[in-house]
Amino acid sequence: MNKQLSERLWGFGFILPQLVGLTIFAFIPLVSAFALSMMKWDGFGAKQFVGLDNFIGQFQSPDFRLALWNTAWYTLLVVPAGIILAILVAVALNKVRGKVIYRLFYYMPVVTSSIAVSIVWLWLLNSEFGIINVYLMQWFGIHGPDWLTNRSLVIPSIAMLSVWWGLGGNMVLFLAGLQGISPSYYEAAQMDGATKFRQFWHITLPLLSPTTFFATIMSIIGSFQVFDQSFVMTAGGPAKASYTIVYHIYQLAFVEFTFGKSAAASVILFVIILALTLFQMRMAKRWVHYGE
Repeated sequence: MNKQLSERLWGFGFILPQLVGLTIFAFIPLVSAFALSMMKWDGFGAKQFVGLDNFIGQFQSPDFRLALWNTAWYTLLVVPAGIILAILVAVALNKVRGKVIYRLFYYMPVVTSSIAVSIVWLWLLNSEFGIINVYLMQWFGIHGPDWLTNRSLVIPSIAMLSVWWGLGGNMVLFLAGLQGISPSYYEAAQMDGATKFRQFWHITLPLLSPTTFFATIMSIIGSFQVFDQSFVMTAGGPAKASYTIVYHIYQLAFVEFTFGKSAAASVILFVIILALTLFQMRMAKRWVHYGE
């Protein structure tokens, strides 16, 4: 056996466990979901092939269109706010003493159960005795709004929770990105008389663009899969104002027991996320810059 073949076999041996896991837990379920999306099945009887009827039904469904709109609105609120705040916090903590401690405190919500976080914020946002409305009255004399029962405020309220919850994860990514920027760029800019803002705008942001690109993709994927917050805090209400795509998939599968329709909605969500990811990867060539 020659050396090149031996190295290939060793390499394949090392990645084999990962390939097995990927096949069992990702590829096979994905293929099964595609197959189930063309079936009519209630989970008990025989499956009946219906072709593309489930997909056509979803595009014609008012609930699916509403869920898609709510999810898109949630994404537009969460992703830009989360990325911008994470960059600002990372820059603020980059040169601070004891940043490891600050990083720990900011990251703690990320590793906290989504159910626990949702329950805490359910109390915070309570319109009658929630702490946010109590302080609004005590400090500003303002009667706080009905955060979770007002149709126009429920998605922004859940988005506010999600931005806080995911801030630490993105902040850690941007802190790592900042550590990779050579100080020589800033030294040269200072010699040219550039202000701190101009250094941030023309050096920090462009050189953080690979991190921003990755964080944006992951944030969009996560935001389109939002479920726990809506399920725990509002049950999709009021009047389905927080009814998201994943909540719609859950409703079809485990409430109505129409697993074929649920699988079709899942496949549509998969295609949407894949299309958005490919679009971002294509557009990244225009704005992502890699330092030498």
